[in-house]
Amino acid sequence: MTPSAEHHPPRQRTGSRARAVTVGALAVGAAGIAVLWAAGVEFPVAVPPGIVILLLGAVFVALARAPWAPAVGSALGLFVTVGFLVSPTGLDNLTGGHGATIAAGQAVQLVGVVTATIAGVIGTRMERARHRAGAGPDPRGQPSRR
Repeated sequence: MTPSAEHHPPRQRTGSRARAVTVGALAVGAAGIAVLWAAGVEFPVAVPPGIVILLLGAVFVALARAPWAPAVGSALGLFVTVGFLVSPTGLDNLTGGHGATIAAGQAVQLVGVVTATIAGVIGTRMERARHRAGAGPDPRGQPSRR
């Protein structure tokens, strides 16, 4: 190892950083749903499906090496954001109409899924550009042969 490598850790690529933000944001969105659940918001099944969907999406984005994988996180974030917007209780939850804990949970969820939507788009664009330049995995997730 060279002396400069000991003092300066390797720089992370922007696409990889955006992928990590997408993963974390999906987890934050799931945490917001957990707060809503703990505060007494009723869900159609025993465990809120949004928690499971967002966490599975986070695992997929974290583990899949395809350059389009962050787009999955973006799509999930957008799906939950649209669900919030069309929900008859979404805005009331956010503005505190159903209590402070529910408002906090709704805010955490919304920050997480909106961040995942944006970071997923950025990550996908960066990773696809890097792939086209020959520096990353191919779309099937196989290592580049360059």
